[in-house]
Amino acid sequence: MKILCIGRNYRDHATELGNAVPEEPVVFCKPDSAILQPRLPFVIPSWTADIHHEVEWVVRIGRVGKFIEPEFAWSYVDAMTVGLDFTARDLQSKLKSKGLPWEKAKGFDGSAVLGEWIKGPIEPGFHDISLLKNGTEVQAGNTRDFLFPLEDLIAHVSQYFTLKTGDLLFTGTPAGVGPVSHGDELEAKLDGKSLLRLRIR
Repeated sequence: MKILCIGRNYRDHATELGNAVPEEPVVFCKPDSAILQPRLPFVIPSWTADIHHEVEWVVRIGRVGKFIEPEFAWSYVDAMTVGLDFTARDLQSKLKSKGLPWEKAKGFDGSAVLGEWIKGPIEPGFHDISLLKNGTEVQAGNTRDFLFPLEDLIAHVSQYFTLKTGDLLFTGTPAGVGPVSHGDELEAKLDGKSLLRLRIR
């Protein structure tokens, strides 16, 4: 199982971080060890002083595919949820400034948090996602605002990576990313339904 992630898929998020709006999907990967086991808190690593939350719509691949045409992409999705792509922003900035890969800032242990799965078949459509920190909404977006819709994302990544059953696709985060601190409580929602609750330690 692999975790494929899309960066800068909301224009407002690219802008808030001072990044150029991409002309094609920005793809990076997390190892399977990045998945935080259910019911565990997220522990801020000792080597960073600036961990940011990034709420995302996550889909799960239900069958093997390669060179998938956009019109068939949705048939490869068998479940969806919300997830958190935690980012060590200080380390990411340092690595980017040197022109180095920034997987260490994105793929560390526990950096991928998954909510409760809504199992398919998943019909084509748009979805609201949101994140509350200590009861206050800090991020909100709708997948209709993607720079690259799901069918284009699946078509794009399947040119480079064979998609296999159980693979995960994090589809990008809306504006409003920000730091988390010890003691924070996070809650992520999909279409208004709470699917993920997490304590920061």
